[in-house]
Amino acid sequence: MNPTLWATLTDDQKNGVYEGHGDFIKLVTGTGEMVETKALAEPSETKTVRVKDGATDVVDGAFVESEAFLCGYYIVDVATEARAVELAAMIPDAQYTAVEVRKIVHEG
Repeated sequence: MNPTLWATLTDDQKNGVYEGHGDFIKLVTGTGEMVETKALAEPSETKTVRVKDGATDVVDGAFVESEAFLCGYYIVDVATEARAVELAAMIPDAQYTAVEVRKIVHEG
């Protein structure tokens, strides 16, 4: 999410993004590839926690100061990286900003 970029979109474009997420969720749920999705609060609602010498320090805001931020994620179970990239290109935000694709390397 980039708030400056988002502010440049028309209401129709913003609604298209919202509706596009609904369509995307229906698609990957229908194919059985959906594992989960979460929307995250914006950085102003973030707490960054550090522990040094046993003392906990809590600071308001994100760990990395940046205009763009992670606003949510999808976890999908796909057969190939190519399919993950194909799905990422279907996420409506991809037409306005970047969508990252990452492998899950450990599950608890």
